Amino acid sequence: MTGDKRKTKAGGVRRQLTHLDDRGRVRMVDVGQKAVTRREAIARGAVRMEPATLAAIVAGTLKKGEALAAARIAGIMAAKRTHELIPLCHQLPLEAVEVDFRPDPGGGAILIEARAATSARTGVEMEALTAASVAALTIYDMAKAIDRAMTIEALRLVSKSGGRSGRFARKGEAPWNGEADA
Repeated sequence: MTGDKRKTKAGGVRRQLTHLDDRGRVRMVDVGQKAVTRREAIARGAVRMEPATLAAIVAGTLKKGEALAAARIAGIMAAKRTHELIPLCHQLPLEAVEVDFRPDPGGGAILIEARAATSARTGVEMEALTAASVAALTIYDMAKAIDRAMTIEALRLVSKSGGRSGRFARKGEAPWNGEADA
C-alpha cells in the first residue's frame, strides 16, 4: 500500500506514510521492485563560532589537531554507517562520499557540504545528511575546549537526483566551487 492516496477527514487527499503499514505499525519499505538508478544527494550545514575559534580551526592550531581533516573522515565514516544509525534506512553500496568545508569569516562559521552517490533502489539523502551532521559534531568536539558556545545550524538537503521522484533542488542554494549540484 505504499504511495496509496487516502481521504482525510476534511475530504482532501493525502499519501500514506511509506514507513507505516496498513495498521500504522512501523516497517522498513520494500524497495525490491524499484529500478536501480544512479542517485546522488547533497546536504549542507554550518557550525557557528567565535572568530578566534574559526581562526584556530582554519590555521590547524587546535590542541586536538586538524579539526577539518578529522571532520571529513568522520563524515565519510558516518555516511557508510547510516543504516546502523537511522532505524529504517536501507544499507546502500555507496560509490562516493565527499565532505567539504568553507570558512565563512563574515558569518563566523564553517560551512559544510556533503555529497553521497550510489546506484541503488533507494536514495542517499540520509547518507548525505548524516555525513554533514557528524562532520559538524566532530568540528564541535575538536574545538569545544576553546568555544563551548558553538552552534550547529542549518542542516538541510540541498539537492537530490535519481529515483522515481526525480530531481529536487532547494531554491536559493548556489553550487560550491562553480560545480553543478546533483
